Amino acid sequence: MRILLIAGGWSSEREVSLSGAEKIRQALITLGHEVRFLDPALAFDDILGQAAKADFAFLNLHGAPGEDGLIQAMLDTARVPYQGTGPAGSFLALNKAAAKQIFHAQGIPTPAWEFLPTPPGRDFRPRFPAPYFVKPNLGGSSVHASLVQDPDGLFAALEKIFKSGDAALVEPALSGVELTCAVLGETPLPPILIRPKTQSGFFDYASKYTPDAADEVCPAPVAPEITHALEQTSLAAHRALGLCGYSRSDFILTDSGLMLLETNTLPGMTPTSLLPRSAAAADMTFEDLLARLIELGLGRGLHAH
Repeated sequence: MRILLIAGGWSSEREVSLSGAEKIRQALITLGHEVRFLDPALAFDDILGQAAKADFAFLNLHGAPGEDGLIQAMLDTARVPYQGTGPAGSFLALNKAAAKQIFHAQGIPTPAWEFLPTPPGRDFRPRFPAPYFVKPNLGGSSVHASLVQDPDGLFAALEKIFKSGDAALVEPALSGVELTCAVLGETPLPPILIRPKTQSGFFDYASKYTPDAADEVCPAPVAPEITHALEQTSLAAHRALGLCGYSRSDFILTDSGLMLLETNTLPGMTPTSLLPRSAAAADMTFEDLLARLIELGLGRGLHAH
């Protein structure tokens, strides 16, 4: 097939996207496809023209554009199938405050939160005690995310996010074990336990993209009932947001149980990324994973049109 590989873009996660794209390009060629590359930051106006010459588009974008559903909506108008979720589910999952409302309404456990679309007054205090976890509402890869120990540090963390042009989300900083679980098709993949080795103590940007900066154990060495709960909750989140093809949900296992932090619609595909690791634990090579994503995308394309 003629595949248009779309990666790069202009979000804060541009480099991560490009790093994964090279591995994807090589694997698609190995699978026998003809690959043409497009970076929306450099050739946004060519997307529809290039899509018209392709049989399929493979997206490896993080943040916006990409995870916000914009490129997916454009590909839908060009009637070109692609892997993963369509525009609506993409936008709901990327907007953490919207996704958390949906999780809450569906009875999926997620930490309490305060959504701050604009900078609050200096007398602002979250309705839960410190420490806090502060993150951009739309960003990913833990860019501009901060662990804050007291209200004084809160405003410095918020300022960083508002300066970047995003809205902010404040959650209680839960202590526990970090876990992630992917869904491929309608099947959960083996979950992964994450132990960051960085000073921040959470799975930050450095932990995610520096080889060996975090211990990632797959399958996660947790009790069978926890594995089952991870798989079922990931699938519930995937369905609640109306996602297709694949997703990856991130959790913290606290003393009181599992808490869903967020669900990603375009999980990372770099050599150190979690989804390829999870697929490997299910006896899938990187090429197998891409072939399955294309198969699911073509199936979705038939139903969508």
